[in-house]
Amino acid sequence: MKKHRVYSISVASVYPHYVAKAEKKGRTKAEVDEIICWLTGHSQESLDDELAKKTTFEDFFEHAPKLNPSRSLITGVICGYRVEDIQEPLMRELRYLDKLIDELAKGRAMAKILRT
Repeated sequence: MKKHRVYSISVASVYPHYVAKAEKKGRTKAEVDEIICWLTGHSQESLDDELAKKTTFEDFFEHAPKLNPSRSLITGVICGYRVEDIQEPLMRELRYLDKLIDELAKGRAMAKILRT
């Protein structure tokens, strides 16, 4: 099976873009971190460790402490694809994260983003 190149990219290399996208729309780094921690089960400390280690997206999601079961409630279109229709598990996890960051940048309330 052919692996997507994005899997070998470090989370740390994309993370500043997530933060910049959020901050450009008046949101915060803390909200980005809250979303990532909610999705993956990381604590702030373990997220910071993964960023410092330059962990790849593949390892980040495969070794996440506890992927949030409510992530299956994330639906909609991201990068031209319906998130709920993506069959490849790791790509779906990546798109879940992209979708949540988009929702944050669009001003959606955190309670709705975190599906609470």
